[in-house]
Amino acid sequence: MAKKIDNYRMTLALHEATNEGIALGRHENQVVFVAGGVPGDVVEVEVFRKKKNYLEARLLSIVEPSVNRETPFCKHFGVCGGCKWQNMNYETQLLYKQKQVQDAFIRLGKLDVEHFQPIIGCQDTTFYRNKLEFTFSNKRWLTEEEVKSDAVIQESALGFHVSGRFDKIVDVETCYLQTEFSNRLRNTVREYAVELGMSFYDLRLQKGFLRTLMIRTALTGENMVLLILHQAMSEEEKDKEFQLLEKLSLAFPEVQSWLYAYNLKANDTWIDQELYTFKGRDFIWEEMEDLRFKVSAKSFYQTNSRQALVLYKIIRDFADIQATDVLYDLYTGTGTIAQFVGKNCKKVIGVEYVEDAITDAKINAQINGIDHAQFFAGDMKDVLNDEFVLTHGKPDVLIVDPPRSGMHGDVVAQILNMRAPKLIYVSCNASTQARDLALMQEFYTIEQVQPVDLFPHTHHVESVALLRLK
Repeated sequence: MAKKIDNYRMTLALHEATNEGIALGRHENQVVFVAGGVPGDVVEVEVFRKKKNYLEARLLSIVEPSVNRETPFCKHFGVCGGCKWQNMNYETQLLYKQKQVQDAFIRLGKLDVEHFQPIIGCQDTTFYRNKLEFTFSNKRWLTEEEVKSDAVIQESALGFHVSGRFDKIVDVETCYLQTEFSNRLRNTVREYAVELGMSFYDLRLQKGFLRTLMIRTALTGENMVLLILHQAMSEEEKDKEFQLLEKLSLAFPEVQSWLYAYNLKANDTWIDQELYTFKGRDFIWEEMEDLRFKVSAKSFYQTNSRQALVLYKIIRDFADIQATDVLYDLYTGTGTIAQFVGKNCKKVIGVEYVEDAITDAKINAQINGIDHAQFFAGDMKDVLNDEFVLTHGKPDVLIVDPPRSGMHGDVVAQILNMRAPKLIYVSCNASTQARDLALMQEFYTIEQVQPVDLFPHTHHVESVALLRLK
């Protein structure tokens, strides 16, 4: 029961977590969304937004903590926009991720599923990511104590966006997402850049030299660093670009790939920019079982390498590839799933929008001796037409792993035209996955759905659906 308090304050029992990781309770006939709450909490909240059918409230205090509540281990929790479920124990996180997938299929998609498998959790719940991007800013997020202080404060920051603020950056000291190497390198980059007097990017005015930093690691022990630059404030600062890279490369000999690029656009997307190699190679090596993959800066590779192996084994088991099978892998990226699943079949066909990824896929197939694989770049709805299928043969097994937005309607239509006996749909967004599968249920039976957690302490979850032609 919720008790009304003056000024839109109330005490509220929270009983659920949404697909976006926000807790909710009920007040009279309205749902109340509370960021930072945990199901089972009794909290005091203040409503800051009223809608027709729901309220949004900020958490003021915890009256009675949930048995599922945990003390966050990161000092940046609550300000940084990531890892929003650190305050919930991992078993409960998995429970709500499982529920998220089942709700998407049953309630949203109105789908009949023969069997939902229990979610597979991560063995490592910290330091699990192989790629992170950090933002430079000359407007560091200040604590209340710092705002009230008269002391001179260093405002240069290198870290993550404050939740809900595009122009403020949390200056991250320790991040529990990537290895300790990543923390050492990021902190050293900030230290050297300040020593050299280099300008940090102003997100509002869109000026300043240092813009973003990407760090990539691999299970092989190899590392990549990419520095994205904007526009130098002076010729002297431009000269310091290479001083910075040289100092870093000497301090971190464990980095095999030092890259830099210039992005003068208003947005942070650098995938369309030319990359330059300062030192070492323009790629690093990753391994999975007996396969070896070349991973470049623009390559898509599952961001949790160890759990990606678990995910790929599920896909391989679902596919149950035979020596005579033709395998299609749509949204193939650098061809990792295609090669992992299809190394012993008759033919592998991979299609991907990003040309650089397809270049890597072809090289990786050659490296791994998979000479029966072919990879094609282009917009899926344009490439995957009747002529393409006629040329390369109808698939016996079809794997799709689209982006969060799901598949274009034309792609779904072509998949239904192909009528592959077995279809495996891999997704990081169960809602769009269910939407697409609802369009296929006339022709396909959903045999199994297997949720897999790749992102502990977040609400994100992967799901793999196995379908058979009716």
